[in-house]
Amino acid sequence: MTGVRIDKWLWAARFFKTRSLATEEVHKGHVQVNGADVKASREVRVGDQVVVVQAKLPRTLTVLGLSDQRGSAPVAQQLYEETADSKLLREAQAERRRLAPEPALAIEGGRPTKRDRRDLQKGWGDRWSASIKDGN
Repeated sequence: MTGVRIDKWLWAARFFKTRSLATEEVHKGHVQVNGADVKASREVRVGDQVVVVQAKLPRTLTVLGLSDQRGSAPVAQQLYEETADSKLLREAQAERRRLAPEPALAIEGGRPTKRDRRDLQKGWGDRWSASIKDGN
C-alpha cells in the first residue's frame, strides 16, 4: 500500500469517530499535509507531516504507518508519532486551562430569588414604575 486517503487515515488513526467527521474537518481546512491545505481525497504516505487542529489546538504528526481499517487504540497509535514541539504546546495549553479561573465562579449569588428582587425594588420608590400614570 503506497498511500491512503487522508480522511480514511484520520478515521483509522482514531482522530475522528466517523469518516464523515474526518472529511468534514478536512473540508473546513483543519487538516494540512506537508504544510498545504488538502482535500479529503488526498493520499497520505509514510513520512508525511500532518497537522490536525482539534479544539483549536494544532497537533503535528509524522505518519509512521498506513491503514484504511479502524482498529484498536494501541494499533492506531502505531500509525503516527506526535512531534516534541506539538506535545509541549498541548501540555502548555492544558496547564493554562487548568490555571485559568472558571467564569461561572465569578457569579457570586447567581440569579436573584423572588425575595431578593422585592428587596431590590423597595429602594427604587417613585423612580421606578411599570404602570402608566393617569393625568399628570
